[in-house]
Amino acid sequence: MAFSKWIVLIMGLALGLTIAGCGSDKNENSAQKTMVESHLDTIVKRGTLKVGMSTFVPWAMKDKTGKLIGFEIDVARQLAEDLGVKIEFVPTKWSGIIPALLTGKFDVIIGGMGILPGRNLKVNFSIPYDYTGMSIVAHKVKAKGYNSLADFNKTSVEIAARIGTSAAAAAKKIMPKAQLKLFDDESQAIQELLSGRVHAVVASSPLPAFQAIKYADNLFVPVPGNFTREPIGFALRKGDYDLINFFNSWIRVKEAQGWLADTKHYWFKTRDWESQVQ
Repeated sequence: MAFSKWIVLIMGLALGLTIAGCGSDKNENSAQKTMVESHLDTIVKRGTLKVGMSTFVPWAMKDKTGKLIGFEIDVARQLAEDLGVKIEFVPTKWSGIIPALLTGKFDVIIGGMGILPGRNLKVNFSIPYDYTGMSIVAHKVKAKGYNSLADFNKTSVEIAARIGTSAAAAAKKIMPKAQLKLFDDESQAIQELLSGRVHAVVASSPLPAFQAIKYADNLFVPVPGNFTREPIGFALRKGDYDLINFFNSWIRVKEAQGWLADTKHYWFKTRDWESQVQ
């Protein structure tokens, strides 16, 4: 009986090791499958990086020939070049850009997207490649004497912003008493301001400052500088660690080289590009 018990014990151990070995093979196969199915490989094999974006001056805009130019456009083009692939821009309304990413219409959003917890529930973000903030531009007559955010936080005040943006969220949070009017893009909001139908526009820097310079007779900056600060990252679908690792490494390299800082300086601190725009 004792001998039989030893036989049963040995067979049990052998079976356990076999099962464990099978489990190990299964895990290895699963890991290999994950690597093979990385979207990074798909992009390289396809030969094209599809980028979802929306127009924001000076992040992304069209020049006089209809070609896309801007800070984000340069970032996306350089990223594709370093990947060894072509670039394909997919212009998308900002209010629907995350759903479009999730349904696979493009590989990544490179469009001045702030890294926010609510968005992070739906998508993954790279490390920040830039930081931005919200600022405000106002109508000289309609907002005469206004020189603080508190002045705009009144039920009689109307503020315009782009729908689905951090600017709209910031305006609602910081000036909750004001009436918020939302538009599909900043150009509509600025036209609303120029016509005197709203007191101010909240948008990502440096657009408000640029508009105040461009329309100096009608607009002014009541609160100098930015009143928020937020990190900007690439947004991609959840689960692809190879792709996000590549993006993070690329950002670190471009930061170390000074390329990101130089590119941002050109688009945000100079007006050398203005003659190219419609």
